[in-house]
Amino acid sequence: MGKFTLDEFIEQTKQDERENEYFELETERVLEVNLTDTVWAKMGSMISYSGSIKFERERMLEHGVGQMFKKALTGEGAALMKASGQGRLYLADQGKKITIFDLAGESVTVNGNDLLAFEPTVSWDIRLMKRMAGMVAGGLFNVHLSGTGQVAITSHYEPLTLLVKPGEPVITDPNATVAWSGNLTPEFRTDMSFRTFLGRGSGESIQMEFKGEGFVIVQPFEEVVTPPPSMG
Repeated sequence: MGKFTLDEFIEQTKQDERENEYFELETERVLEVNLTDTVWAKMGSMISYSGSIKFERERMLEHGVGQMFKKALTGEGAALMKASGQGRLYLADQGKKITIFDLAGESVTVNGNDLLAFEPTVSWDIRLMKRMAGMVAGGLFNVHLSGTGQVAITSHYEPLTLLVKPGEPVITDPNATVAWSGNLTPEFRTDMSFRTFLGRGSGESIQMEFKGEGFVIVQPFEEVVTPPPSMG
């Protein structure tokens, strides 16, 4: 941290007053949403706003019966809130670094805990892993996003993108895995020799394996999912 007069500090850290795009990085850890209609965001991520904005918890049948049952089965993940109205909305999540994607007919799958916000024009679906459902806290509940619009994700520190090539699978730690290209379908696998070598709990032996062609985004941090905050 530097040393400032109050005026110097305000000048250096004040909000950007210019009219910007729908999603803008106000800082690398604060997302500004120039709201004119609706945005979906992670529950509890609002840190400030100006204007006339109303916040609602995602209703039970907001996205259909299928989504409701999927979320009930997971019992975890990122609950969503809907912000509606006009104004400037500022979002953040535990000081994590924010990355904005512009989807143009593409798709990406994001770990449920690392999804910060997305435009209502983006289609989404909850994906559940088929195997090892009770063994990993962070890698079971994922959100598949597709179509056209902006998506904001978070990561602890600088993310690293690994390329997946045919015949060259990529193996990752589920709790360090942030997102991956929507065409990939990872599988959980166990490595008993790795667990034995470490002499630690079973979590260290569970890995995600990506095969095919695409990308995987990881972070230099093993994140344990915590229950979403309550709005009442």
